[in-house]
Amino acid sequence: MATIAASFSAVILPKYTESHTSLKSAFTLAPRHGFLCKNINSHLRLSTTPGTNGVRSRPVCRAANTAVEIETQSGMAKPAAVLPFRVGHGFDLHRLEPGLPLIIGGISIPHDRGCDAHSDGDVLLHCVVDAILGALGLPDIGQLFPDNDPKWRGADSSVFLKEAVRLMHEAGYELGNLDATLILQRPKLSPHKEVIRSNLCKLLGADSTVVNIKAKTHEKVDSLGENRSIAAHTVVLLMKK
Repeated sequence: MATIAASFSAVILPKYTESHTSLKSAFTLAPRHGFLCKNINSHLRLSTTPGTNGVRSRPVCRAANTAVEIETQSGMAKPAAVLPFRVGHGFDLHRLEPGLPLIIGGISIPHDRGCDAHSDGDVLLHCVVDAILGALGLPDIGQLFPDNDPKWRGADSSVFLKEAVRLMHEAGYELGNLDATLILQRPKLSPHKEVIRSNLCKLLGADSTVVNIKAKTHEKVDSLGENRSIAAHTVVLLMKK
């Protein structure tokens, strides 16, 4: 250890102090060369960990007695930049069971079965909520509105979407555009797409030109294609206000 400290003082310090008037200015530059320097004083020690020659690859220099704090390891991490755009993806899937209502985008769709879910099972609104929350880097819908909480039993999913929109505006963002894909074998959604989109725009407070909804069958493959489930994907672009 004494040899390491002596080598550091003899080789590294002169290199930086030749053109600087103080140790403070010298050690301000040191992180560029692999050293994270916390404090400067007349006594220095090097932290070591087991490894090659007992010295870790990025030594940390600390003062025995704190005099001037130059930079801390925790201070090396810069706060996240405010992004001008954020992108989020949402997905949801529910089983379809006979005798239950089928709600898509807040609209009741005539069908012989509906979603088996804790809330109203609106796959479109659920995945839109998750897309917005994901873009904001927030917990997902299941964490904010857990399905083991009785107060959300049978809840209108517009409640969840309104909260996601509130969080979006609180973070200083607005909707740039939204693209959603519904996947179900039956019923055909062509007659209902415009009313679904209109209601979704209303809930989002968005113009219809930035909201798009598509519907696909699953070619009679697996539970989606056998009319036993329904799924949805949504991608959103958020823009800084």
